[in-house]
Amino acid sequence: MITGTLSRYFGLRFVSAVLAMFAGTLVLTAMIDFLELMRRSGDIPDTSAWLVAKITLFRVPFITERVLPFTVLVGGMFCYLNLSRRLELVVARSAGISAWQFTAPAMILAMLIGAFMTAVYNPVSAILRERSTRLESDLFGYESGFRGTTAGFWLRLRNEEGQAVLNAKSSHQQGIQLSGVTVFRFDPAGSFLDRIEAKSATLERGDWRLDGARFYVSGIAPTERDVFRIKTTLTPAQVGESFATPETVPFWGLASYIDAAENAGLAASGYRLQYYQLLAQPFYLLAMVLLAASVSLRFFRMGGVQKIVLGGISAGFFLYVLAKITGDLSKAGMMAPMAAAALPAALGGVTGLVALLYQEDG
Repeated sequence: MITGTLSRYFGLRFVSAVLAMFAGTLVLTAMIDFLELMRRSGDIPDTSAWLVAKITLFRVPFITERVLPFTVLVGGMFCYLNLSRRLELVVARSAGISAWQFTAPAMILAMLIGAFMTAVYNPVSAILRERSTRLESDLFGYESGFRGTTAGFWLRLRNEEGQAVLNAKSSHQQGIQLSGVTVFRFDPAGSFLDRIEAKSATLERGDWRLDGARFYVSGIAPTERDVFRIKTTLTPAQVGESFATPETVPFWGLASYIDAAENAGLAASGYRLQYYQLLAQPFYLLAMVLLAASVSLRFFRMGGVQKIVLGGISAGFFLYVLAKITGDLSKAGMMAPMAAAALPAALGGVTGLVALLYQEDG
């Protein structure tokens, strides 16, 4: 009975600390992003402050989702340091309760928070992120749309006239409108025909409309056409699936996007990485709790609080850098997406677990 009451108490304290950190991060992020957007839009006439605020509100969930592991880490450290300062951990230990018993509620709750963020929060965040990008593109122009790598976006087209490979520097409305377009056309036998460069391309029913097209054929002077159309069987939904960045795809739709990207001949490593990272998120948050507990369960009166906080934040920053490195390696095809998503969570969890075992059991 006592153990259950204490577990609920420790769990409530942990959730309160994490929610407070998350709310503070959300407000601070919103303020900074709003001021930055106001600065960027200062030269645009008749800019509405409400429109800028709307873009900020739509973008904040996406940003806060990225810093969630840090809020769990810092919230867990704050929770346990505060319990230690008030000698509540001392009382719990004197009652025969081990560190594993009063960290178990936080670990369970971290797993539940991670599952909620993956299944519910991420889809909402992804949808709002896409809407914010559309509003930002309308405000600043097409160049504010999604961008791919330094080589831009690539798409393979097939029709009865042969094949074509389309490259675009930037996209708007998830690939429905493109800018900085280059098209390489091939005949049915696979022989190169010509290269087309256009200012923009728009997907219409049954074809791509190229505006300001310029044709380059070997041995012939370049020619220009105001409008040129290339037949296609692609639908707006299929193109959207090919051009959508992984961060703007809801968790429940990632599997279909992976299939669509592979069928279009595009690399799906980014979508796979995002999918596995979302699946691993509960375990990643569990690792954050273990790290927080490993650096903050010592008695508050023993001093060294600054070093404790610095050590915990450093460990979290190291895992963040590791996640970025493994993610880049996975996107480059040098590491399996599942391994890239699981490594930071596994390393953080093992490190925190070993530290706790050493502190508790010697």
